[in-house]
Amino acid sequence: MTTASPSLQAFIPKAADLMVVAPEIIVIAAACLILLAELLPSRVSKLLAPWIAATGLVGAFIPIVINGVAVRHAFSDMMVTDGFATLIKAVLAITGLLTIGISANYIKREELDQPEYYALILFSISGMMMMASSADLIMVFLSLEILSISLYILSGFARTQPKSDEAALKYFLLGSFASAFFLYGVALIYGAAQSTNLAKVAEAITAGGMAGNPLLLIGAGLLTVGLGFKVAAAPFHMWTPDVYEGAPSSVTAFMSVGAKVAGFAALARVVMTAFGAEDLNAALWVIAALTMLVGNVVAIAQTNIKRMLAYSSIAHAGYILVGIVAANKTGISAIVFYLLVYAFMNLGAWAVVILIGGKGDKSINLSDYAGLFWRRPGLAAAMGVFMFALAGLPPTGGFMAKFYIFSAALQANLVGLTVIGVLTSLISVYFYLRITVLMFMREPMEAGEPIPIPFLLGAVLVVTTIITLILGVFPNELFKLAGLARIAGL
Repeated sequence: MTTASPSLQAFIPKAADLMVVAPEIIVIAAACLILLAELLPSRVSKLLAPWIAATGLVGAFIPIVINGVAVRHAFSDMMVTDGFATLIKAVLAITGLLTIGISANYIKREELDQPEYYALILFSISGMMMMASSADLIMVFLSLEILSISLYILSGFARTQPKSDEAALKYFLLGSFASAFFLYGVALIYGAAQSTNLAKVAEAITAGGMAGNPLLLIGAGLLTVGLGFKVAAAPFHMWTPDVYEGAPSSVTAFMSVGAKVAGFAALARVVMTAFGAEDLNAALWVIAALTMLVGNVVAIAQTNIKRMLAYSSIAHAGYILVGIVAANKTGISAIVFYLLVYAFMNLGAWAVVILIGGKGDKSINLSDYAGLFWRRPGLAAAMGVFMFALAGLPPTGGFMAKFYIFSAALQANLVGLTVIGVLTSLISVYFYLRITVLMFMREPMEAGEPIPIPFLLGAVLVVTTIITLILGVFPNELFKLAGLARIAGL
């Protein structure tokens, strides 16, 4: 019996390495199985696809739980699992499950019911999970491209609608530029530090006294541009309203949460591991403040619900950036808590948008929500909860998420940034509560068509509403769990 040569054995992954990326492997396997299922009759493959996708995401929880919060490195320190990666992957798996619940009826209604839709969702989630575990800039880039290419295709999934084609083209072109910025930043950092491994970059900066090295600073700035685009931070946010409006609503819902979770996971690890927040502190401070201001102020002028939620997404990116600028243990825990709460309250809001929008997303103006309470009181109540949560009002999870973020900022003595965050939150109350006023205090402009609520979409609404409220009333246990979000090396 022949044995593998030493050189070949070096390329054979060990069991411990595979365990680190086991959630990604399960998700990718499920995506491939969906593609293979297309060999079956069309009716059967369409029926199986969402169930295979959901099973794959549920299955991914097994290695996520097994990996736990222990720090394990894999593939020559290019990948790592720790408390931070584990909790981020759990949030992404939950996001995927809620997206499937939102999508099942929507893609049938819009005549987009193709199995590859779910495969693309899973491939994108696999890239997002890899970003959470990437300990090397090359792996961050590869993960970024895996999730981005899937999202480019999903944005244009409604091929017969010009807005969807336009959204996909804009997202692809601008995303390609952002990827080029990121990759050039990686090259510059490698030139300065002689490594793309985050821990080794940090060692090179400390040992070589390169804190003010121009090559390193420019490279770090270019990385910030690339990841800032992905999380829709100002001034790299210009694509967001057009893409959110043009893409299919279920895709927009997924993109608004999943890409943000993955982008912030990578940004937090890169900034805190390789550079130390103090090296980029001034730039991130300005970006966070600008993002909160732009998102909240411009949202006031929107009359389209999808564009309003796009600027809302920009504003929330600013709040999460505050946690990164704080760069302390409370800040990391607050980021994880915020991302989980944001997943529930934002996906819940998009579920209502999908229901109200009707076929072809025709009813997406704010005026279409007038008198919703008299037509569908349950929907109006759920949307009211999500609007309160997004505005950061008690007793919702959104209030506690902002409370923890601002607490971390005050611990880091970021008084000015905290004041800006609080003031912009007060501005956001206007445009969020404007929808609530329309739903409860205005009469419908016309009778309107009945609003049927499919079972899965209704289940998503119930779950997201209840959890958004529970996280506002009983946040302590979840925040203690978020406290396990330790980034390896810190």
